[in-house]
Amino acid sequence: MRVYNCGLCPRHCAVNRIKGETGYCRAGTSVKLALAALHFGEEPPISGVGGSGAMFFSNCNLGCVFCQNYQISSESYGREISAEDCAGIMLKLQEAGAENINLVTGTPQIYALVHALRYAKQHGLKLPVYWNSSGYETETAVELIDEFIDFYLPDLKTLNKKYARAWFAGEDYGETAARSILKMLSLKPNKTIIRHLIMPGFLDSTREVLEWFAKNAAGRAELSLMTQYTPVKNGIVSNSAPKRFVSQDEYKTVLNWLFEFEIEDGYFQELMPDSGWLPDFSRENPFESKLSKTIWHS
Repeated sequence: MRVYNCGLCPRHCAVNRIKGETGYCRAGTSVKLALAALHFGEEPPISGVGGSGAMFFSNCNLGCVFCQNYQISSESYGREISAEDCAGIMLKLQEAGAENINLVTGTPQIYALVHALRYAKQHGLKLPVYWNSSGYETETAVELIDEFIDFYLPDLKTLNKKYARAWFAGEDYGETAARSILKMLSLKPNKTIIRHLIMPGFLDSTREVLEWFAKNAAGRAELSLMTQYTPVKNGIVSNSAPKRFVSQDEYKTVLNWLFEFEIEDGYFQELMPDSGWLPDFSRENPFESKLSKTIWHS
């Protein structure tokens, strides 16, 4: 494990975590977790009946100006725990009836999560494990975690360098995510759902992603189109993020593109016209009660 020369993402901070050095994501050698819950807001086969065993990890290697989980991603809310304690929480989710273990934004903590997952499986974890990531990770990072992963849930936010620089503080996001997703598809064919969030006012970005999916992933992955973009005041100074929700006309346009590109396998959200569902991680249950049931909170 290269905790002495981190290269999990394209930022290549090359910090020595063992000496307490931290890079862009601020992650150290331990797991830092904010919440573990039975989550019912994922795609139907992931939430299932019992809910997805979602584990929301702190810190992030992106700087999304509209991040809905900014309290944990950019403000680092959460608690550092040992790999063994992390494994214990996975087992608690299993006991509570979770359909799977859903690792949300765990890329900065892959080194520690490898140990946690190995320990959990040695002590009775039987559930499938989902890797729920932004896609902004190196192929090496994907290879490190793959042994313990059953399904991939990467984002493909945009392929446009200008938008990636303005929205995610990573101009190379698109090319990086495309490479990491292709690696996932090679390792776990037909066990990947690629997520894309529609950005209001920037449908050209969505069209480019749909075209890429049709050419590179159709038949090997499912597509999940999300409409939950919500203007969020999260402390990240930017004037580049849209200030409104996705419109009905934009929604219809994108659905028509699915037919144009002959994309049939996947899911799409109904329009999300309000912000009442946004999480607040300072609460014991950050989500609406119908969306989640807390099992562990930092």
